[in-house]
Amino acid sequence: MADDRSQLERWVSFAAGIVAPVTLLSALLFYFGYVSARSQYEYFGIDVDTIGLSTQDYVMRSPQPLLVPLLVITLLAVAGLLLHNAIHPTPLAVRRAARIAVLVLIVGVIGLLAYPLIGGIPYYALIVPAVIGLAAAALAYLTYLRRKADPAVGPQRILIALLAIATTTCAFWATATTAQYSGRGLAKSDARHLNRFPVVILDTKERLSLRSPGIEETTLRPSTGQTFNYRYRGLRLLVVGQNRLFLVPQTWTASNTTVVLPLDDSIRVQFQFQNDPP
Repeated sequence: MADDRSQLERWVSFAAGIVAPVTLLSALLFYFGYVSARSQYEYFGIDVDTIGLSTQDYVMRSPQPLLVPLLVITLLAVAGLLLHNAIHPTPLAVRRAARIAVLVLIVGVIGLLAYPLIGGIPYYALIVPAVIGLAAAALAYLTYLRRKADPAVGPQRILIALLAIATTTCAFWATATTAQYSGRGLAKSDARHLNRFPVVILDTKERLSLRSPGIEETTLRPSTGQTFNYRYRGLRLLVVGQNRLFLVPQTWTASNTTVVLPLDDSIRVQFQFQNDPP
C-alpha cells in the first residue's frame, strides 16, 4: 500500500512538473497576443474586449509579436556563450567591467525614475528596459566571474538572483512593448491594404447615416416580402466578433469610423470576392 502511494505521488509530481510550465507558457502567449490585438484594433477605434475573441484566438496571434524578441534574446544568449568561451578576463578587468555595468544600470534607473519628464520620447518603453536588463545581466555574469576568480569574496547568490529577476522583468517589459508596436504596425499595414479584406454589401432595415467617405447608400425598391430598405457599398470586413460584425470603409482615413453591427435578422450581408478568372 505504501509502495502504491509512493508511486502515485511520483506520477502526480511528474504531471505537475509538466502542467505548470505549459500553463505558464499558455498564459504568456495569451498575454502577448492580447497586448498585440488590443493595440491593433485600437487603431480602428475598437476596444478589443468588445470583439469577444477567445483565448485560443489570442494564443494564435502571439507568434508574430514574439518572433523578434525571442530571436533577439536567443542571439544574445549565443553571443554571451561564445564570448564566455573566447575570453579569460583577469580579476582587474572583471572589476572594471563591473563598474561600467553599474554605471549603465544607474543610467537606466535614472531614466526609469524620470518617466514623467522623458516618457514621451520615441521608443522610451523599449530603450529603458533594454538598458536596465542588459546591464543587470552583465552585472550578474561579472559577479559570478569575480566569485569564481576570488572565492574569498563570499557567496553572491542573493545578488545574482535579484539581478536575474531584474533582467527577466525587463525582458518581459520589452517584449510586451514589442507586442504593442507589432499590433500597431499590423493595423497600419491593414489600413493601407484594406483591399485584402472581403468586400461587404450590406442591406439594412433602417438608415445607418454613415458619415465615412467612400460609402454608397442606395434605397431599395419596395416589393412584396422585402424587409430591407437600404443597401450600403464600399465596406470591408475587418473582423468577426462574438455575434458582431466590424466593418470599415474600403479606404481608411483619420475621419473614418468603424461600423459595428449585430449578427441577427436586422441585416443582410453579402461577401464579394475578386478572384482570378477561370
